[in-house]
Amino acid sequence: MTSNLTKRGLLAAAWFISNLTLSTAQDKPAALPEGVTKGASVEGITEYNLKNGLKVLLFPDPSKPTITVNITYLVGSRHEGLGETGMAHLLEHMVFKGSTKHTNIPGELTSHGARPNGTTWLDRTNYFETFAATDENLKWALDLESDRMVNSFIKKEDLATEFSVVRNEFEMGENSPQNVLNERVVSSAYLWHNYGNSTIGNRSDIEKVPIGNLQAFYKKFYQPDNAVLVVAGKIDEPKTLAMINQYFGAIPRPARVLQPTYSQEPTQDGERMVTLRRVGDTKVVSALYHIMPGSHPDYPTMDVVTELLTNEPSGRLYKALIETKKASQQYGYSFTTKDPGYVYFAAEMLKDKSLDDAKNALLSTLDSVAIKTPSKEEIDRAKVKILKDLELSFKSAERVGLALSEYIATGDWRLGFLYRDALEKVTPADVKRVASYYFKPSNRTVGVFIPEQNPDRVEVPQAPDIMAMVKDYKGRALVAQGEAFDPSPANIDGRTRRLEQPNTIELAMLPKTTRGNEVNARLTLRYGDQKSLMNKSAISVFTASMLDRGTTTRSRQQIKDELDKLKAQVGVFGGGNQVNVSIKTTKENLPAVIRLVSDMLKHPAFDANEFEKLKQEQLAQIEAQRSEPQSLAFTAFQRQMNPYPKEDIRYTSTPDEDVADVNALKLDDLKQFHKDFYGAQNATLAVVGDFEETPVRKVVTDELGTWKAKKPFSRLVTPFNDIKPTPQSIEAPDKANAFMVAGVNIPLRDDDPDYPALMLGNYMLGGGFLNSRLAVRIRQKEGISYGVGSQLSANPLDKTGMFMTYAIYNPENAERLEKAFREEMDKVVKEGFTAEEIQAARSGYLQSRMVSRAQDPSLVGTLNNYLYLNRTMNWDADFEKKMESLTPEQVNAAMKKHIDPSKISIIKAGDFAKAAKKTADKQPASSVSGGAKN
Repeated sequence: MTSNLTKRGLLAAAWFISNLTLSTAQDKPAALPEGVTKGASVEGITEYNLKNGLKVLLFPDPSKPTITVNITYLVGSRHEGLGETGMAHLLEHMVFKGSTKHTNIPGELTSHGARPNGTTWLDRTNYFETFAATDENLKWALDLESDRMVNSFIKKEDLATEFSVVRNEFEMGENSPQNVLNERVVSSAYLWHNYGNSTIGNRSDIEKVPIGNLQAFYKKFYQPDNAVLVVAGKIDEPKTLAMINQYFGAIPRPARVLQPTYSQEPTQDGERMVTLRRVGDTKVVSALYHIMPGSHPDYPTMDVVTELLTNEPSGRLYKALIETKKASQQYGYSFTTKDPGYVYFAAEMLKDKSLDDAKNALLSTLDSVAIKTPSKEEIDRAKVKILKDLELSFKSAERVGLALSEYIATGDWRLGFLYRDALEKVTPADVKRVASYYFKPSNRTVGVFIPEQNPDRVEVPQAPDIMAMVKDYKGRALVAQGEAFDPSPANIDGRTRRLEQPNTIELAMLPKTTRGNEVNARLTLRYGDQKSLMNKSAISVFTASMLDRGTTTRSRQQIKDELDKLKAQVGVFGGGNQVNVSIKTTKENLPAVIRLVSDMLKHPAFDANEFEKLKQEQLAQIEAQRSEPQSLAFTAFQRQMNPYPKEDIRYTSTPDEDVADVNALKLDDLKQFHKDFYGAQNATLAVVGDFEETPVRKVVTDELGTWKAKKPFSRLVTPFNDIKPTPQSIEAPDKANAFMVAGVNIPLRDDDPDYPALMLGNYMLGGGFLNSRLAVRIRQKEGISYGVGSQLSANPLDKTGMFMTYAIYNPENAERLEKAFREEMDKVVKEGFTAEEIQAARSGYLQSRMVSRAQDPSLVGTLNNYLYLNRTMNWDADFEKKMESLTPEQVNAAMKKHIDPSKISIIKAGDFAKAAKKTADKQPASSVSGGAKN
């Protein structure tokens, strides 16, 4: 469950549009259920309205065997009153606590193998589940959402524990100075409108909200006339509409009438400044401007302005801040909001950098975009980048509901289509006009107040007449539909062509038709051995990081421009003894993208300026994590559980060692490393999606078939370390949240007879969504942790595995957390799991594996890895067959055999000193001396 969204998430939420299609069937339409009327139909989405006011959007997509059900309620933090901040988000949590017909919602979500969540934002709240496409699952999901719409318990005893879970989530944000600065700037910019309040809410409101107020809020807003239901995926539209009417149609339209919110933020009449002082490791400067609502015709232009400012490496802020080394990071974003919103820019820098220099560069660059007309090249680059990102984000119907939620909350789901259309028409003159109007000092919140004799103010426009805007909109033609693909191991093996020859790259290719002709690929280069890679950890990481920063024939910007034109997303990441490249593009562009990736891999420029910028970025990232509890705990945990010598490529370094390694790096080190280790004789490449096998095989062979590394490759053998359990407690001053990670090494391979039983046992212990033993006890019942879970891993080649658990929590709850954790671990070993638990978990776990195989980016990673392991998908079929035959006795025996609670090492990091002092201060003086308590 989340309380807010990133800008990238909102960009993704905008681009369902180019991939949705209208049916071309000419058959007579099926009769609508009684009381149901049909509304607009645009590019594959059809609107229906029930007599109780519920709006329904259906989007059939037969290409994947999954269905997503998403319900959006038009209530968010904007609707909260005094003392109610965070109520919409708190209610989102409470709705998972059960309803009249669904008393154990986390358990049901797990047993159906669903991928669920709920999110709360400024203007809306939504809940969604993605699951295997069966009538049984669809009926269950519709019954669940219709029942918890009006019959959720919202009980006082549940609030007594859940409020502290939400408070724990609040404290997560309090750990980040960047996040807190953003909240302070936004709240200073909005004096009256609720956009100035963070969705997570105020701590005291979270802690003290009366249950009656929460119940009244629920009854007021969780009604059919304030909701939009989206069902997308492999559905029969008439049959699905009938089901929806069956489950939702019986809910009566409420008698109350919702009044629209009417608060308007006054015109800002002078520059504002916020100063934040707290523990942290990097400096930050930011600037916020009030802007138009998301439905305004100029909003797409503002997105273009933001992109041309923040794009890397061509953006104006990037050039003014990063290339000049005044800052290490820069970014900017705006949100699609119903009422007038804001655009936010920020820059981060190391402690030894000048804050004034960075602030002056930030503000002067923002000012200049309102003076200097951008070039057509800048505008076109920004538009291509945004359109590319949006289009590639929505090749799958399962995210349609999430995308539509933002535009539903803004005023109408069709606004997204208008956004796309307007974005394509943005001109340099539009950019100058919009920037000149909004980017004024009087409309800015940054850091200082400067009186002005003649203030130049901005009157922010309100939302236009949306119904007039969308009334006659028809949309565009359909894009290519994908096939109804069977994600069973047998079908995947039967359709996958493998080409495996010694001393050259190995290929796995699975061609299939996909929505929008999308294709995914995954390439892995493996190199070196334990001896040749000694003391080269930082060099290996930096070499991989420089691959997309220019080649001998292309600049970094030219690479980015070419990828945008090819509608390609390419990620290069690596270190240690391998480099991975992920590719997402379209059928016609795949050969060209492979050639470009080959150039990046074989001919990196190793530009000195880019190298220095990369070093600064890495140093800033290291410093930013120095005092973070999660980073501190995980680093200590890895160093304890995997004690490799310092010269080993797998050694876990400290932040001080990381800084020293980065500062010691020389560009010649990277060039020599690339010359010695890079080649494709031990590489693997998997391709899944819409492509032609022959030309793809040819371009791969031509580009990489004879590329050889100088030094030989030999896999790194992973030894088993029987670690003596040694607890650690690490102080993280001034951090509201603490983090615990605990685990034990296990002598286990993934072909061990006990492996399926251990995987199922771990799924029940800490892997299921809110329904695992640890989540039920620590989060659901006691409200100690927002995030708690466990993981089990086993090496496919060496007999070494690990069981690991984690939790975030308030430092004051350290003892309660550890006590609950140990009691649950002891209970699993001593009492085991019941037959009912095992049956429900097995069904959910196996369905979740099928859903994973239905995702092409996940499947292509599996096929690529299996080339290296000499496996086929028959391994999965055999594993799942073993899983299905497991008995309770086998599961409980495996857990008892391999997971000894007394051997678990617990590492925790947080401000425990402050927590101890706070606890001591609460103790009355009489209790210290042994006297009676009042």
